Amino acid sequence: MTGEEAAEIALEFLMTDWAIPSEDWEWFTVLNSRYIKNSWFVVEIGIEGLPDKWVLQVYEHGECDPNYTFNSPIKSGAETTGLEEYPQSVADTIAKERNGGIVSVN
Repeated sequence: MTGEEAAEIALEFLMTDWAIPSEDWEWFTVLNSRYIKNSWFVVEIGIEGLPDKWVLQVYEHGECDPNYTFNSPIKSGAETTGLEEYPQSVADTIAKERNGGIVSVN
């Protein structure tokens, strides 16, 4: 498996996990894909212009670990900061992740 293949697997896994419509996949980009000695690939996915990112592990046999990590410097209470220009599915996903996976009801 190559880093590009691992990145493709991770991106597809994340888009499917979040039920992102295929027309909105273009907003997501692979920031990095690196091989960890004799084990797996670590793939970082983000959205251009935002500081948030997901970190996923893809094993050599092509399976993506479902326990990925989300990192964001955005403080709690500012879940929607900077999301105005993004499609609703993308903005909702980021806001939910920034809020610790909790959907807020206004």
